[in-house]
Amino acid sequence: MSANPQRPDGQFTILYFASASSYTSKESESLPAPLPVSKLFETLEAKYSGIKANILDSCLVTVNLEYVDTAEISADAPTIKAGDEVAIIPPVSSG
Repeated sequence: MSANPQRPDGQFTILYFASASSYTSKESESLPAPLPVSKLFETLEAKYSGIKANILDSCLVTVNLEYVDTAEISADAPTIKAGDEVAIIPPVSSG
């Protein structure tokens, strides 16, 4: 996975890790900005049916390396801006 994926102007990069990458068949992609954090899961669900229940409800989310509490997201949550980097990080199990 590239540490610095290129993103078009007016877009942000979303990085998918582990099962999120498997579910989307992508390691990263660019999405249009701005996007309220409160609309992120809805936007991804529209692109990848079932991702919310199967992946997003149990994952961690970061925006520019800062964790976002997805359980506490409200309509006045921050907005993802052009050039931002979002990461979807599912739980990891080890054995």
